[in-house]
Amino acid sequence: MRPKINLGGLRKPKTWEYVVRFLFGGLVTVCSGLVAHAYGPTLGGLFLAFPSILPASLTLVKQHEGRAKALEDARGARLGSVGLAAFAIVIWAGGTSLKPALLLVAATGAWLFVSVGLWLVQYGSRAR
Repeated sequence: MRPKINLGGLRKPKTWEYVVRFLFGGLVTVCSGLVAHAYGPTLGGLFLAFPSILPASLTLVKQHEGRAKALEDARGARLGSVGLAAFAIVIWAGGTSLKPALLLVAATGAWLFVSVGLWLVQYGSRAR
């Protein structure tokens, strides 16, 4: 499966479906803020890393595109989450020892390397 952009897909969902995504994402963000307020920013940050619109998006994708497409989107989100974990580990490890701009470049590189690498492992043989 090759990644592709289909802007025509933006016309498929109804307005209320975008509102559901927006509200669900906001609710997850508020909850992570409450966790951070009660237990500190480290734990709150973990909750903020939750892909806030993923459950709502997968439900809508399943409704419009079918179960197989929703499963593919969930697999892609899983791979992206591992890439974001690599980003976080680089930020955490180099937090005070590197200049912020260099740290951001290194973390972004780690995210890209891990995400593309996992995509190639998962889909590389099918894409050819």
